Amino acid sequence: MTDEIVKLWPELMWIKNEDLREKTARTWELALERSVLTADDLQKIPFTLLAGPDLKVSFMAHKRCVVHVAKESGDKMNEFFGNDLPVNMDVLLAGAILADVGKLLEYEVGTDGKSFQGKYGKYLRHPFSGVSLAEQCGVPADVCHIIATHAGEGDMVKRTVEAYIVHHADFMTFEPFRERLK
Repeated sequence: MTDEIVKLWPELMWIKNEDLREKTARTWELALERSVLTADDLQKIPFTLLAGPDLKVSFMAHKRCVVHVAKESGDKMNEFFGNDLPVNMDVLLAGAILADVGKLLEYEVGTDGKSFQGKYGKYLRHPFSGVSLAEQCGVPADVCHIIATHAGEGDMVKRTVEAYIVHHADFMTFEPFRERLK
C-alpha cells in the first residue's frame, strides 16, 4: 500500500482484514496508474459530471463522506439489530471505498483543466469498470457486488445489506446537490 493511497484514503485502516485492505488499496493504485487523473486531481475535480460549474464539492470530499456515512450506518445497524441483520463491516468499508473507483477511467481532463466524461466513460459506466479493476486485484465477489450495485444499475438486482447501505449513503450525499443545482 503506497503512501499516496494511505493519504488519499486514511479510512483504509478501518478495514480489519489485512488482505482485503491491501486488495482495496491495490485497486486504487491500479485505477490511478490507468487514469489521466492524479491523486491531487481527485481533491479538486467535482465529484460528479452531472452538476454544473457551481459545484465545489470535490471527488474525494464526497467519496470520503460516503464512507463515513456508510460506516456510521453499519455500526448503528449492528448495534440495534445484531445477528438479526448483521453488517460485515470490512465488506461494507471496502465496498464504500471502491464504489466510484471506476470513475478514474471515466473522466478525462480538457486543456482548460476541467473534467469531462471521456470516450471510455461513454461506453462503460464506473460500476462496470470499477468491478473490472477490483477483480484484477483479487477483491472478493461480495465487495464487487457493492461496486456493481451502488448506482442505478443495481436497481435491477437483489442487493446485500452492505450494498443497500452504500447505495443509500451515496445517493443521500448526491441527490440534494443535484436538486439544488437544477
